[in-house]
Amino acid sequence: MSAGKFSAVLLVAGRSTRMGRDKALIESGGLPAWRRQRDLLARLGPAEIFLSARPEQAEWTTRAEGFTATLYDTFSDCGPISGVTAALERGASPFVVALAIDLPRMTAAWFEDLLARCTPGVGAVGRRGKFFEPLAAVYPREMMWLAWEALAGGEYSLQRLVARAVREGLLRERKIDASEAAWFENRNEPARV
Repeated sequence: MSAGKFSAVLLVAGRSTRMGRDKALIESGGLPAWRRQRDLLARLGPAEIFLSARPEQAEWTTRAEGFTATLYDTFSDCGPISGVTAALERGASPFVVALAIDLPRMTAAWFEDLLARCTPGVGAVGRRGKFFEPLAAVYPREMMWLAWEALAGGEYSLQRLVARAVREGLLRERKIDASEAAWFENRNEPARV
């Protein structure tokens, strides 16, 4: 898929309870995590990049540069499905690349591979064993009604939403190789010294 044919969203709305502070603000190599992840998305060449956050994060998100808009969660405690849904609603492109803040080892190569697998109305998601990796995936706009239905029914599991989208032919699975597993390691707790 060529540059500009998709939108992107950086998901930072998690409460970071295990980390003890906002993961998006943790610095590595002199850069806050949000900037590092935003730069990764920018390298892919999206038409726009959204920041999905909680309203309580406005203190720093209003100053964060390089985003088309900040999409504040309408519903609290729904998890990342809220941000993915908002980006599908707001995006001007037929696809949305979604990336979570707590995947610091994610690479542009992963998304380039997923984007190459997309066809009109069909996105792509990785799978390891029984589980999908929905926080580094490419969602088609056609999934929006499934997401709305899940939210309306109080079903906030991205695993279930993605499984249904795969069954209905809206997402294509991509097996995650052992050599790629490190890209999906979540950073949820403070580093131990």
